[in-house]
Amino acid sequence: MTGVDGRNTDLRKELDATLQTRRELGEEYETALVDSFVEKVEQRIDDAVDRRVRRHLAEQQLATARGARRPKNGDTWSERFGLAIISLVLAIPLTAVAGGVAGTAGTVAAWVGIVGVNFAQAVRVNPDLLTGRRDRSGRED
Repeated sequence: MTGVDGRNTDLRKELDATLQTRRELGEEYETALVDSFVEKVEQRIDDAVDRRVRRHLAEQQLATARGARRPKNGDTWSERFGLAIISLVLAIPLTAVAGGVAGTAGTVAAWVGIVGVNFAQAVRVNPDLLTGRRDRSGRED
């Protein structure tokens, strides 16, 4: 199994097996069993940290290769993606309320606001959107 739930399920099975083994073998093996289980947990943590570090290094190398700027704190891909998802989720009730209260004009106003928020975020992240430059070399296409 892959993913967090799969790893948690596997770890839970390991713990259950360790506890069952402890019941069968008795208290004299308790320390060895606990040490073995802790070692497995530590290995999983080490593996997770290694994956995250490798992923972060790969992202940095990719950004360097593309000549991109480093994201500011709060300028991560997941936060930008989250803003887009939240905008779309909120668009449904906003459209319904605005359309019900003010008709077509309300719907248009709601969507202008939604698009405006996302455009402002995009320009904040990439100011070159307003200048028309497509690459980081300073040349205009």
